[in-house]
Amino acid sequence: MNLAPLAGVVAGGARLISGVQVSWRDGRPLWPQSVFFANHTSHLDFVVLWSSLPKRIRAKTRPVAAQDYWDRGLRRALAVDVFKAILVPRGHGEKSETNARDTIDRIVAEMGERYSLIIFPEGTRGTGEAVAPFKSGLYYLCLRKPGVALVPAYIENLNRILPKGEFLPVPFISRITFGPASRIEPSESKQHFLARMRDALCALQPR
Repeated sequence: MNLAPLAGVVAGGARLISGVQVSWRDGRPLWPQSVFFANHTSHLDFVVLWSSLPKRIRAKTRPVAAQDYWDRGLRRALAVDVFKAILVPRGHGEKSETNARDTIDRIVAEMGERYSLIIFPEGTRGTGEAVAPFKSGLYYLCLRKPGVALVPAYIENLNRILPKGEFLPVPFISRITFGPASRIEPSESKQHFLARMRDALCALQPR
């Protein structure tokens, strides 16, 4: 059974519940292949972010999501069968960087030359008050795909709509702000790149 058409229905419901307001700092995207990277505060993040993209881009954009949360029952049906998510393991401790590198080949293969991605470089959910340091996966992905456009997307208030530990969403107004696109620079170090990408995301926070 093809469940993909349900993505539009689910995304429409997410937009309704979240009351999401979308703004683009640099105009709507024209790039053929992109990585939309965002702060992570709610399990609704990738659904609402995906639904906020222009339709033609949304159709070719896949979220990268945590396997330990999404690879079970109805969650898997939603993530994989509906949104075509790429499920990846989350590394912890000394193995974090090794796990990040090990997943890159599969992500690159899933992207091909067609699909864009939604990723959350912090690696885990935060409180919504601060953006945590980025994990190394984004850097290694860009080494393999240096031509992709990197688009920051700052998410506000989704953590209030579906707080950590809760199952039922609470209607609330949220916002997603997309920033200007950039690319990895030739010979850019991992430390510099990750700091630059985090700064680009933090620059979209409300003042």
